[in-house]
Amino acid sequence: MGTVSLNLFPIISSRQKLNRNRVSTDQRLLRKKSITDTSLRVNQISAKISSLYSCAYNGKNSGVLEKDSVSLTDGQLNSEMHDDGIGIVDFFCGKKLLITGATGFLAKVLVEKILRTMPEVDTIFLLIKAKDEEAAMERLMNEIIKTELFKCLREKHGMLFENFILSKLVPVVGDMRKTNIGIEEEVANRIATEVDVIINSAATTTFDERFDVALDINTKGAARIVNFAKKCEKLKLYVHVSTAYASRQRQGKIIEESFGKGHYVVSGAGKNEAPDKHVLGLNIQAEIKLASEMVESSKENEMDRNLKDLGMRRAQKYGWQNTYSLTKAMGEMVVEDTKGELPVIIIRPSIIESTLREPFSGWIEGNRMMDPIILLYGKGKLPGFFSNPDMALDVVPADIVVNSTLAAIAKHGGKESKVEDNNSNDHVYQITSSVANPLITRDLLDLAFQHFSLSPCFDREGNPIQISAFKFFSSIEDLLSDMKSTSSNDEISPRQEIIRRKSIEHFKYMANLYQPYTFFDGRFDNNKVEKLLECLSEEERKDFGFDVSSIDWEDYITRVHFHGVRKHVMKETALK
Repeated sequence: MGTVSLNLFPIISSRQKLNRNRVSTDQRLLRKKSITDTSLRVNQISAKISSLYSCAYNGKNSGVLEKDSVSLTDGQLNSEMHDDGIGIVDFFCGKKLLITGATGFLAKVLVEKILRTMPEVDTIFLLIKAKDEEAAMERLMNEIIKTELFKCLREKHGMLFENFILSKLVPVVGDMRKTNIGIEEEVANRIATEVDVIINSAATTTFDERFDVALDINTKGAARIVNFAKKCEKLKLYVHVSTAYASRQRQGKIIEESFGKGHYVVSGAGKNEAPDKHVLGLNIQAEIKLASEMVESSKENEMDRNLKDLGMRRAQKYGWQNTYSLTKAMGEMVVEDTKGELPVIIIRPSIIESTLREPFSGWIEGNRMMDPIILLYGKGKLPGFFSNPDMALDVVPADIVVNSTLAAIAKHGGKESKVEDNNSNDHVYQITSSVANPLITRDLLDLAFQHFSLSPCFDREGNPIQISAFKFFSSIEDLLSDMKSTSSNDEISPRQEIIRRKSIEHFKYMANLYQPYTFFDGRFDNNKVEKLLECLSEEERKDFGFDVSSIDWEDYITRVHFHGVRKHVMKETALK
């Protein structure tokens, strides 16, 4: 596949190809020795990385665990789709994957699912930002393998768990902000000859991220990974993980469609072009230049604030909620503009929350979108929020997102995949719930009140925190007025008064930041995902089901999600 060059992105030349015989005899002997070292202890990180890279590059396992089934060729796997399903397990058998954003919440759930249900996958290269191979291995061990998420795999494999994991996962030092996604040339060339599927889940998800940072990762990073994908000789599919909120639409049913080229400019329009009234007029190159100029003109102590404000202003100018959704949308635009004949699917999940069932209920990492408000409410620090109580909040459990993604990969990466699909909307999937099974904001907060009344949080003295029913405010001013009147009833010290004022300012900032979501009137259609579900066999539905219409929100929120957040995010050890 050829590489499409843009003026604004540095592109690596396609002349960089693999020389399969570049490894010296001494290096081969060293790698052979490392392969035979089956102990693979954590304190031998360098040896493990050498062994892993050797195994991956020679198309072999580490020698620790031998495959006990016959290896199938791509032709055998893709000769025909199963009459009774997509053939998800068959597709991933023997495949090599590259996953970016590897230490992120969604990527971890994805990796765990693949290893647990499809252990015959050959290799998963994980792009990890680190200074060197040793640091990358440390991050792999500490941030992925040793997490509670992998406890089911740990129980399944027992003493061989670490050997199994390290025979499949290969940490790759890289950085989405750098040319060739930051991978050392020889390693990049070797991956380019072997990888079957690339899944790009790397992103900065901070709503008000610095504009230059968000552009570099979410937008320019998308260009870098697409151009790397074009150099991959046997690539069957490039998977771009975006967000449902990349759409500008705020009302009505939001369908699964890609950005038409008439809605943006990637590398600059002609001087004499008259803007059509239907054209958005967004010029990606101009936005990148604007951010760069702000970096050059800002004083050091003002740079963060200036660039954050710039991103939010540009997003609002063009109709997006914030810097995050704007730069993710531009990332999609870059993919659509530069993909050429590269087989692509775009995955658009909405608000990803704790796992529904797999590998166990309630696993979550970090404060997700709706959780900060709920936790502040449970701690008695927030009486309510600036929100429409009758709005549908679009939430999807992480394992539903993962199962949908795996099914889409198998469908498009197999025999059915056609290049002409790239020019339609058949490659865009919105993994959402607000049309099929809406969760109403009022119901969510009623459940929060019930939960924290029965299982209260505790203050520093160990006393249970009493809360009142959640209040919905129609304006930020009403919210702040209520907070001021409540806190002013108590006599407080000057220091506490300063803290109170800072808290009120913080909540004002949060209210403004969340407003596009708390008054969002759109609902995301998931018709293509529902059709994808219909393609699954009965067995695949058991192992890879993703029917959002079957979710019991009351059970999920109270029994699964709230407990998961308090255990894994708040680190509480005992709940009623």
